[in-house]
Amino acid sequence: MSQAFNGTLAYSINTAGAIAGLYYDLGFVIHGFLRAANGAITTFDAPGAGSDPAQGTLAYSINAGEDIARYYTDASGSNHGFLRAAAGGITTFDAPGAGTGAGQGTISRSIDAPGVTVGYFLDSNSTKHGFVHAAGGAIVTFDAPGAGNAALQGTIAESINRTGSVAGVYVDVNNVSHGFLLTPAGAAIRPAKPPGVPL
Repeated sequence: MSQAFNGTLAYSINTAGAIAGLYYDLGFVIHGFLRAANGAITTFDAPGAGSDPAQGTLAYSINAGEDIARYYTDASGSNHGFLRAAAGGITTFDAPGAGTGAGQGTISRSIDAPGVTVGYFLDSNSTKHGFVHAAGGAIVTFDAPGAGNAALQGTIAESINRTGSVAGVYVDVNNVSHGFLLTPAGAAIRPAKPPGVPL
């Protein structure tokens, strides 16, 4: 593996200035980090994260409450979603139908203020499907109209906004990429905004 894979990658910043990201250690294992607005850095690993090169914990999206979402890769190379609460507790999850082979599994991409996460999973055929994961744990999966069903085709939910709408990409049967908008994002599973939590 190239030396270029060492180092620190910051991926997301919230309105208070807290940053989420990941870093590679000297063994090329991946770890998540939270950099608070005051500069203090907390590193973390999801339960079950692998410890070989290119395995570990990938932190990517942070919301206003400092909850962090992304995924981790286990010792077999399979991926699993996680949510790290601001207090430090980590909850892991797998979307229904997610494959368990290397490179397959569940990948979270974005989190909103109430803690709803969106992303995609690769099934046992490595086809991609979108999901919405409610703060309470319920998961709804979906496919964009026209999405292909061959390996690496399908639906990727990329981002969720304050109204619960989801934007993403789907790949059709000709391997052409298209954008999509899902509105609203599973209103039945989206929790009410807690008092005092900004959208």
